[in-house]
Amino acid sequence: MKRTVHIGSVCVGPPAPLAWIAGPCVLESPDHARAMARALAQAAQRLGVGLIFKASYDKANRTSIRSYRGPGLKEGLAILASIKQEFALPILTDVHSVEQVGPASEVADCLQIPAFLCRQTDLVQAAARSGRPVNVKKGQFLAPWDVEPILEKIAAAGGQEALVTERGSSFGYNRLVVDMASLVVLRGFGAPVVFDATHSVQLPGGQGSASGGKRQFVAPLARAAAAVGVDALFVEAHDNPQAALSDGPNALALQDFEPLVRSVMAIDKARREGLRTEN
Repeated sequence: MKRTVHIGSVCVGPPAPLAWIAGPCVLESPDHARAMARALAQAAQRLGVGLIFKASYDKANRTSIRSYRGPGLKEGLAILASIKQEFALPILTDVHSVEQVGPASEVADCLQIPAFLCRQTDLVQAAARSGRPVNVKKGQFLAPWDVEPILEKIAAAGGQEALVTERGSSFGYNRLVVDMASLVVLRGFGAPVVFDATHSVQLPGGQGSASGGKRQFVAPLARAAAAVGVDALFVEAHDNPQAALSDGPNALALQDFEPLVRSVMAIDKARREGLRTEN
């Protein structure tokens, strides 16, 4: 498995600085998606960081049948394609079935395997055969060392570009915790490691018909992960989290994105300089 992965124009993994994967949880409308992409792209340009735009065309794992899922495959991919063209941003999006892999890979620069589906061999290997890098979300129910067989499935299908994302572990009912030692274990498998700072503060199903979240812990956990050492930070961001159609309680407010990037990148830089001094 390659230690460094290229997602469009963004390099994830050493020796590149920490990269960012950011965007709204789900595509709410073409105008909203473009506005979010524009704001995030401008912030990334000001800060000089690599940005991959993330949004889902379908959230197939919503708690309630009444919850908004997204515009769907065809319309959603059209929106993502327009963002890719207009803002020159690499695109990352979820795939939930083998049938979605082909169409999604024509637009997305990286295919993401949702946490609940990370053990679905057919889906994981179909994504690997697409030729696109694959970002595997570690299931909340998995130990970090249980990820290595997933990477072996990707390699067996001919894929050599994969990322592994830590997004918290189940701790009793409706709660997640983050074991920072997990990041160290995951790095040992050779693939770039991503920390999902927003889903890690989610309270799955915590609002009965929807998931809750504790947004106030996003920044502290992101900074802690940067200090331990990761190759990319994943944050779902929204200009009005209270009105977001999915995952609002754990989404980062757009206005807080730039300050978070500044603080995290300073920690990442200090960690790298410290490692050079030790060596």
